[in-house]
Parts: sequence; C-alpha cells; structure tokens
Amino acid sequence: MSKKQYFVVILILGALSTISPFSIDMYLPGFPAIAENLGTSIANVQLSLTSYLIGIAIGQLFYGPLLDRFGRKKPLYIGLIIYVLASVACAFTTSVENLILMRFFQAIGGCAGMVAAQALVRDIFPVNKIAQAMALLMLVIAVSPMIAPTLGGYVTAHFSWHVVFLILAAITTIIIIASYFFLPDGSKPDTDVSLRPKQVVKKYIEVSKNRQFLVYMLIGGVAGAAPFAYISGSADVFMNIYHVTEQQYGWIFALLATAMIGSTQLNHILLKRFSSEQVIKVALTYQTIIGFIMIIGVWNDWLNVFSLIGLMFIFLTGHGLSNPNAAALTLAPFTRNAGSAAALMGSARMAMGGLVSAAVSIFHNGTANPMVIMMSFCAVGGLLTLILDSSFKKNAQKRKETEEKQHSMAL
Repeated sequence: MSKKQYFVVILILGALSTISPFSIDMYLPGFPAIAENLGTSIANVQLSLTSYLIGIAIGQLFYGPLLDRFGRKKPLYIGLIIYVLASVACAFTTSVENLILMRFFQAIGGCAGMVAAQALVRDIFPVNKIAQAMALLMLVIAVSPMIAPTLGGYVTAHFSWHVVFLILAAITTIIIIASYFFLPDGSKPDTDVSLRPKQVVKKYIEVSKNRQFLVYMLIGGVAGAAPFAYISGSADVFMNIYHVTEQQYGWIFALLATAMIGSTQLNHILLKRFSSEQVIKVALTYQTIIGFIMIIGVWNDWLNVFSLIGLMFIFLTGHGLSNPNAAALTLAPFTRNAGSAAALMGSARMAMGGLVSAAVSIFHNGTANPMVIMMSFCAVGGLLTLILDSSFKKNAQKRKETEEKQHSMAL
C-alpha cells in the first residue's frame, strides 16, 4: 500500500469512526432552539440523546456477527443508508417524539461505521501496523468533540438546527461513496458464522461469566457514564442558566474535550510507574472529591460559569485516566472471544450512558444540580465498586491462606 493509499484508507476509516461522535455532539448547541421550535421542554429534547445511546448499545451487539457473516461492506452500506434516511427524518420532524424515535434509528445505522472501521483495521493492515492505525483512528475520534459542537453552534446560530441533521446526512453520503470506491473489502464473508440468537447469546453469556470482565466492565461503565451526564445537561446549563451563546457553548465544549484528550496521553506516562488499578483508583478518588465540591457549589449558588468550567475540566481529566485502563482490564482475560467481549463491553457502556443521560432529563429542574449530581454519582459508583472488589479479593485470599494453614496442621 502506497503512502497515498494509506492516507486515503485511514481518512475514510477515521470518517466512519466519527459518525457517531459527531451525531452525539454536533446538535447539542441546538437543544434550546429544538425545544422552542417543537414546543417542548429541554428535558424531552435530552431524551433524544438517550435514545441515540441506547441505539448504539443495541446496534453494537448485532453488527459483530453480521460483519463476519456477510463481509464488511454490505452491513456497512445498509447501516449507513439507514443513518442517512433517519438523519433526513430528524431534520424535518415536527414533534419531539418523532425526533427521539428517529435518533434511535440514526444510532442503529451509524454505529455500523464505528464497528466496521475497527474490523477493517484488523483486516487491511499487517499485524505490526495495526496499533499505529488504531492510534490514528483514536486521535481522529478524540478530536471530533472539539470540532462537532463548535461547528454545530455556528450552523444553529446562522441557519437552524434542522441544517445540522442535513449536514450529517450529506457527510455520511459522501463517506458511503468514498467507501465504495476507495476502501478495501476486508475479510470475505464467513458462512460458518451463526446468526442464530441462541448461539450469539451463548457466546455473550460465556464472556460474562469471567469475574474480572464483569467487575471492570461495571467500573468502566458506571464511571465512564459521567461524561454522558455532562453531554446531556451541559447545553441547558451553559446556554439557559449561564446564558452563553451557541458559538460560546461550542468553544466551552471543545475546551472541556481537551481535558479528556490530554489526560489520555498522560496515561501512557503514568503506566510506566503505576499499575492500571492504581491509576483508576486515584482518578476516581479525585473525581469523587471534585464532584462533591461541584454539588455543594451549585447547591449554594457559589459557582459562576468560569469556576464551573474549571471544576468540570479537572473532573473530566479523570475520565481520560480511568476509561482506557478499565477497558484494558476488562478485556485482559480473553484470547478467545475477544471480539464478543469488546462488543459486550461497548454495549454495556453505552447502555449505562443512556441511563445516566435519561436520569439527567428526568430530574431536570432548571438548575445544574441534576448534571453535577449524576456526574458525581458515576464517580462514587465506580470507586465503591473498585473498593468492594479489592475487599472481596483480600478476604478471599485470607480465607484461602487460613484453609491452607488448617490443612497443613491437620497433616
């Protein structure tokens, strides 16, 4: 593969990977305008984000087997076409209920790009180039939260929120065309892959029986849901409570995205001296402390927009430290069924994110309290799970040592 071909392939794979992040972030500055235009509340508009996250959670579980059974491109094209049609439907919707439903179908289609891109990296590149290609994809995905809300803010301010969804549909149409002409096919269809629900479920059950997988999936899922509380509530908090403009909100979102991106890079340095478990524990501990400071500050109306941004920046750095380490420990026990484990982990994380964003919507009261309380709850939940697991392992080790001692004395 020439350098030019390599660049084009990485660009297309990166574009496929960012469809869902763009779909989550780009319409956030339009929340107040959507609520006003559809004659509904911000809380109801927030449920369209929840439905998108649930769609991703469900979609990931199905695309893995489909991509193996039918090859990479056919399921990809079908998914992206569903995404384009749902995006156009979102643009022309006249009710929030229809928006919530179409966002679900938009997610079902869009997550095909995310799953297919990772599978194609493994297919296209030699083993010694996979890590490099994945790193480039992760960089593209990490940058998207800095671009999407800023672009969405300007589009909403100068045109309308409807145009955001039309832009998403147009961009994805271009990606479909580029994928057809320039993206390699990847692995051929495997007719031995079973699509019977019983077999698929059986494989997921086999994965879920591993204790380390369950523990760190729960830690990563609960703690990793904190940014979804922030994403769900931040548009209302900053634009309706602190009265920033759509464009200013886009820049605030971009700034806070750098907290997660920067700490992810710091993680590589920390792992040279500390274990993943130690990094996770420290990150969740200081997130819990910052979370309580935010709750007290918001509750007593002590925080202005700048102090809230500062505290949220510090809090979100913890996500960049705990999230990759929890993912690594979740998948570490597997050599076989690694794909199923990754799909189940990703699905569970999105499902938890959907539940947290729904909670922010349900408890919406015109203040920043629901957002900061749910963010703090996620950090506390992750930390308590980690502490309980450590305590369980220590007790189990003590029991084992006692039993061995009693056994040796009996002999």
